[in-house]
Amino acid sequence: MMRWRRAYNRQETSMKHLATRVLIAILFAALLGSCKTQGNETSGAPEENIAPAEYQYTNSLIDEKSPYLLQHAHNPVNWYPWSDGAFEKAIRENKPVFLSIGYSTCHWCHVMEEESFEDEEVAALLNEFFVAIKVDREERPDIDAYFLTVAQLLNGSGGWPLNAILTPDGEPFFAATYIPRESLPGRTGMLTLLPAVQDAWEHRKDEVRDSVLMIMDAVEKVLLADLSGQGITSAIHESAFEHLAASYDPDHGGFGRYPKFATPHNLLFLLRYWQRTGKKEALEIVEKTLTEMRLGGIYDHLGFGFHRYSTDREWHLPHFEKMLYDQAMISMAYLEAYQATGERLFSTDR
Repeated sequence: MMRWRRAYNRQETSMKHLATRVLIAILFAALLGSCKTQGNETSGAPEENIAPAEYQYTNSLIDEKSPYLLQHAHNPVNWYPWSDGAFEKAIRENKPVFLSIGYSTCHWCHVMEEESFEDEEVAALLNEFFVAIKVDREERPDIDAYFLTVAQLLNGSGGWPLNAILTPDGEPFFAATYIPRESLPGRTGMLTLLPAVQDAWEHRKDEVRDSVLMIMDAVEKVLLADLSGQGITSAIHESAFEHLAASYDPDHGGFGRYPKFATPHNLLFLLRYWQRTGKKEALEIVEKTLTEMRLGGIYDHLGFGFHRYSTDREWHLPHFEKMLYDQAMISMAYLEAYQATGERLFSTDR
């Protein structure tokens, strides 16, 4: 097993709930049978004493304690938790691993489950050609952080659900966020992706291996990078500013088109860049963005705080999910912007 993956595996054993569930089911069946017997004595009509099964499918996640993993325990996908056993199965059967990472309050995780992981056609492809592993990012932030780095390197962005395809040894060669069941413009669907990956795994393993080596080399450089800041020069500052200025939306603030995220780390950089260089354009970008956010729908005008992102360019319609880390970083951006400008809008919720 790869060294980096071994470090992820827990030493503790998950609590087992299956025996309790079976006992409850047996007691319920006995009680139901007793009631039916009494009813038959009254009516004289014989009735077969059979308790129907509650779920059609049950997979290995049934023994986990994470609410998110238990949510997927009755998918038709034969999910495994992150474990040595799952990877040993992949090695033994020479199958790639389909890794899916999410959390219980993730909207698009629920969408992907409903569209794909509860779909028998998608499940059949995953069960036949892959070993499917589910991870709760709140339970295993170490695994999530690693594969989020992979996704960001491959796609320039990341998020959840976070899906990756790995070799049986756990080395990634594909990563993406939400994947629809069927292909959409700009997005390959599960019913197209899974057979394509299987074909590449069977007939073009050299290409897969080349991709793995390239990705692993890039990830290693990121993980071993010097984070002291000693190598950051004024030229890097200028390049970062030019990149942000080029993607800035002068009409509505923020960066890019949509979905539009608050990206407070960008705003904090721009405030420091303005303070260092005196370049007024950097401060104007911050002021415009924070004003539009504060007046727009991404801000919760009733319950306060900011939603995770806006689904449109104008900040009107939010994605109705709030993250604590967003509130912390956005508060820092507003505080520093108020210190820089004295703008009252940046200093109060009301």
